[in-house]
Amino acid sequence: MNSEYTIVLQDTDILSRVCGTNDSNLKLIEKHIGVPVFTKGNEISITEDDPHIREIFKFIIDRITDEISETGDSSPDLIHSILNTGLSDGGFESGFNAGKYAISIPGSTRKIYPKTKNQAELVKAFRKNALVFATGPAGSGKTFLAVAEALSLVLSKKVNSIVLTRPVVEAGESLGFLPGALEDKINPYLRPLYDSMNACLPREIVHKLTENGIIEVAPLAYMRGRTLNNCAVILDEAQNTTAEQMKMFLTRMGENSKVFVTGDTTQVDLPKRQVSGLKNAVSILGEIPEISIVRLGAEDVVRSTLVRKIVQAYSEQEVKNE
Repeated sequence: MNSEYTIVLQDTDILSRVCGTNDSNLKLIEKHIGVPVFTKGNEISITEDDPHIREIFKFIIDRITDEISETGDSSPDLIHSILNTGLSDGGFESGFNAGKYAISIPGSTRKIYPKTKNQAELVKAFRKNALVFATGPAGSGKTFLAVAEALSLVLSKKVNSIVLTRPVVEAGESLGFLPGALEDKINPYLRPLYDSMNACLPREIVHKLTENGIIEVAPLAYMRGRTLNNCAVILDEAQNTTAEQMKMFLTRMGENSKVFVTGDTTQVDLPKRQVSGLKNAVSILGEIPEISIVRLGAEDVVRSTLVRKIVQAYSEQEVKNE
């Protein structure tokens, strides 16, 4: 016969915030632990004898209430982060603090939380090393987290500017035939980076930062000869750089700069005999301790469950074809 396991919270207001709007947080917790959660007064309970589930339930509630106490945050993003990065198949990470993985952006109305263990490792890497490579499929959060960290750095005045760059791999339409100045030609290629920025900050702030030159768009081909000092640099879609382009780009690093290189090594658009600069760099730079290489996979896709299934299906097909 099942017995009830109850946690008594400080007051009903804390319980309400743990549960979330329309019990949205409660539903996430129930889905994760696989048993219904009940509330009454300032108490939250499960009816379950399994000590392992009880332990996980207590860990989750303790972590949420700690975050509410420390930061006031009780958003679904926080709950996702605690459930997916603080817990593992074998149990939980003792003392896990979701707050230390959160990216705080001055001027933003929310914190950015990693939603998987690998995403948490990526945030840690951003903070540890000046050069970080992040590889993974579409929707795994690599570019979004890089953009969020870059915005955090520039708006907290740890760096002076953000430089966005991306290789232009033409697909049937030459840049020379696109209308407008060079920046107008390159901007469509950088749209995903601006989309990520607009998800982190009000659009008018992003526009003002761009107008003031704090956010700079720099075509990769125009990097040669520059030294990038005191800035956060994002090279997106890096799988489409050549080995020569990647070497040129990496040697642009200057003092007090952070360089984030993101890409999906399964979606290389270069000619078949051309070596991907991202693949080449990851293979030869992995032993340098000042460089972090974080590999995300299908399990890190948070864009949608359907995208995760699509990525997984393609991965399985590639394995069969090897």
